[in-house]
Amino acid sequence: MNSEDASVATPASAPRVIPRSEHSISRNHISPNALRVLYRLRDAGFMAFLVGGCVRDLLLGLEPKDFDVATDALPEQVKRQFRNCRLVGRRFRLAHVFFGRETIEVATFRATSAPSQGDEPLADADPEDGEAPELDEPQAETAREGGSERVVDAAGRILRDNVYGTIDEDVWRRDFTANALYYNIADFSLWDYVGGVADIAARRLRLIGDPETRFREDPVRMLRAARFEAKLGFTIDPDTARPIAALRELLAGVPPARLFDETLKLFLTGHGARSLEVLRRRGLLAALLPSVDRYLAGHPGSLVEKLLLQGLVNTDARVLADKAVTPTFLFALLLYGPIAAAIEAAPAARWHELATILAACDQAVRDAQVRLTIPKRFSLGVREMFALQPRLEHPRGRRALRVLEHPRFRAAYDLLLLRAQFGLAPAEMAQWWTRLQEAQPEERGRLVDAIAGEAHGPQPTPRRGGRRRRRRRQAAAPS
Repeated sequence: MNSEDASVATPASAPRVIPRSEHSISRNHISPNALRVLYRLRDAGFMAFLVGGCVRDLLLGLEPKDFDVATDALPEQVKRQFRNCRLVGRRFRLAHVFFGRETIEVATFRATSAPSQGDEPLADADPEDGEAPELDEPQAETAREGGSERVVDAAGRILRDNVYGTIDEDVWRRDFTANALYYNIADFSLWDYVGGVADIAARRLRLIGDPETRFREDPVRMLRAARFEAKLGFTIDPDTARPIAALRELLAGVPPARLFDETLKLFLTGHGARSLEVLRRRGLLAALLPSVDRYLAGHPGSLVEKLLLQGLVNTDARVLADKAVTPTFLFALLLYGPIAAAIEAAPAARWHELATILAACDQAVRDAQVRLTIPKRFSLGVREMFALQPRLEHPRGRRALRVLEHPRFRAAYDLLLLRAQFGLAPAEMAQWWTRLQEAQPEERGRLVDAIAGEAHGPQPTPRRGGRRRRRRRQAAAPS
């Protein structure tokens, strides 16, 4: 089935067909909406397969996060079968079939190699409309086949590939053997061209084809390899891992918006702490977030590193508990070290000034955006979280009650708890804010009055209405 070198997976000309009686995938574990799509395509005379990560996860006994379909129907033919369908993408033409909040992605079999779909976003896509921008053709190499086209850049990265083909050819555009299994709705069999079933059983991650060529075609595959290593606990095959050190800088040529998307998949899907460890060990953090990697390398075992790791562990726990997580908090964690370094580069007397803190946040975000996009709503959220830290460490009497109403209070409070856990903020203040949130309204008043008294000593009782009288006298003063 594969080449003589067992660590280089080459698709066979015909698949190994594993009947239903010999594999563990049950329709009971497949989304009913995915089954609707599969059955309708089959009934219309088309081939229809589940493919990719959902098949891998079903074999592993995991619950897939989404279900992707591959077919010999062209995108326009898929659209004619479903009124609830929209065609998207220019780099890869796809059909999205909508069922309420669930979207089933349907891809036509493609010839030659191309980055995998399903787990991967539409690369080079404009976030506003999902369409790819026009390519700079003088810098690209174009091959046209049957009205379709395939475009690669000078480094070999695929920019566009709409060359349709057969299922035997389609397997080449899959990235890893574990992601290249096809579940056939016609007879519930499993089609395996590359030994993917054996690799899943061995928990081994291997690229299909020559690893260097495949990484050059799509450098994001290096991050995907790290993500699957972290998420699934798979071991990357040595031949697959070998080119990563030499090719990781190719990530600099990937659109920043796509790297942002991949960063969220690495850190906000329940395995963020493990992802950080894998990225550092593989040398990929330096290519994705150079400033973060420099700080961690320059401060090994620091309190900031411990804070980052614990923050990621906490985030993983929230994901597993099906609680909300946010990119704002993630980037506050990742950029904590660079922000701290920028603050400490200023004179010590200015470390707690708001202007110093905000300038440090802006600098850290600018440095990170050399490689990946951080949308403004998240970068502004990071600024607000850090700007609130001095107000949380030094509450000012009744003004503390207004801080509770701040939109970023909860995220800033969570950051304060983390900082206090590692001695980077006063533990007593973290406890005070916890009590304040849990207290009844009248108790809150006593707590803020007490903290004001501790901070400033006895305060004179203000005269009732004194401020209003002063304003009237000022208004009456001659101009």
